[in-house]
Amino acid sequence: MNLALFMEEIAGNFAERTALIADNQRISYAQLNRSVNAVAHLLHKMGITKGDKIALMLPNIPEFIYCYFAAVKIGAVAVPLNTTATTYELSFLLENSDAKMLLAMEMARKRYEEIQGKLTNCQQIITVDSADQNSLFKKALAAGPFHNPAIAIDPEDPAAIIYTSGLTGRPLGAVLTHRNLYSQSFLMSDVVKISQEDKGLSIIPLFHTFGATVNMIAFLRVGSSVVMMDRFTMDAIFNAIEKEKITYIAAVPRLYLGMMFHEGAAKYNVNSLNICVTGGAPMPPEFMPEFEKKFGVKILEGYGLTEASPCCSFNRIDMVNKPGSIGTVLPDVEIKIIDDQGREVPRGQIGELIVRGDNVMKGYYKDDAATATVIKNGWLYTGDLGKMDEDDYIFLTGIKKRMIITSGFNVYPREVENVLNLHPDVQDSRVVGKADLMRGEIVKAEIVTKAGATIDDKEIMKHCRIYLSPYKVPREVEFVSKLEEKA
Repeated sequence: MNLALFMEEIAGNFAERTALIADNQRISYAQLNRSVNAVAHLLHKMGITKGDKIALMLPNIPEFIYCYFAAVKIGAVAVPLNTTATTYELSFLLENSDAKMLLAMEMARKRYEEIQGKLTNCQQIITVDSADQNSLFKKALAAGPFHNPAIAIDPEDPAAIIYTSGLTGRPLGAVLTHRNLYSQSFLMSDVVKISQEDKGLSIIPLFHTFGATVNMIAFLRVGSSVVMMDRFTMDAIFNAIEKEKITYIAAVPRLYLGMMFHEGAAKYNVNSLNICVTGGAPMPPEFMPEFEKKFGVKILEGYGLTEASPCCSFNRIDMVNKPGSIGTVLPDVEIKIIDDQGREVPRGQIGELIVRGDNVMKGYYKDDAATATVIKNGWLYTGDLGKMDEDDYIFLTGIKKRMIITSGFNVYPREVENVLNLHPDVQDSRVVGKADLMRGEIVKAEIVTKAGATIDDKEIMKHCRIYLSPYKVPREVEFVSKLEEKA
């Protein structure tokens, strides 16, 4: 259960098969492993050793995969960061993670340099897209060394730290071990029945745990080809499906709804599609049969969370799909539904989902108190409410915690409220989720202004964009005289 050996194994098994397709590049598994090893040696040369943290602020490009696996091959810990992170967010994430280096695009350099003087550990940045062919990164890819670094790694060693929103208003870093992530590598082959003949579309950001597991680790495991897309339009997605004969897509519901409502969909040939996987947010069940009828392809919905690497349950292609269900528990994972006293509830009754298995994180980085609130006696308390029927199918019914899920991303209201309250004209604020068809929910802010203040919604949004990634910024602002009590 070692991601370093995982990469060597798949490179040996599928050496000449195409692993990655991006723009005009077609990269074989042998070439992929060669590039991973080259970057691993570069990192070692730059002073990175086992246990060090390396931040990756990269979009869906081959270099993300090179850097991710290069880090884990030398026993370091990959810390994927949202590419839209503001300097305010980036400063916290780099400092909290103890990252010693940032691997990023040139466009992120300015954000890093603005905060570099305030950082304790992260005093190095390597950009992967420099125009200079003699840049550190490009020179390493060209010159090597290309052999496997062969660092001894234990399954319980941390492989990645994935930041997720926290109830206190600050992100928490979920520490995922080699065992955690390796346990999910068989997801596509065992549950969704994907084979090396399949070709998947990688749209979900790889810095998102769903994207990294489903569109990278699990897909590479079976020797399939991954078509990588960073920025895209709906026409670009349909064009990629037709041109590359995509057989498999894993995405959030917003993408599938966008496909359904796209006016030009009929002009594209999507007959190659065999399966679509959805997760990250609930898929409106009433649209699933419509999608399947329109495109002739089945949608399978699953469930997970960052702290579980992330997948916990899934619908199966060879089992009955029940509308609104997140399927049945994955192999080697346990799910119970309990009441507030910790007792398992009878079938059909609502309670909190708790999870146990090799997929459950080691804990939150440097936060034992937060870890203790969610991991108890080996069980991960998800904060999600649901019920299980007599056939073991699970249905989500709500959440216990104050959280908004927008386009597959978790937003904790406290973090946004803290930023809103930084504005000199804001007396107090309350952030809630508002139902939205395309995104599941949008972030809505209710604001009480200070006496005499004349701010409007545009100024509030502009203020938030300074501190928050775009998905956290309120899309709707309401000025009120008083607030309802916060949960």
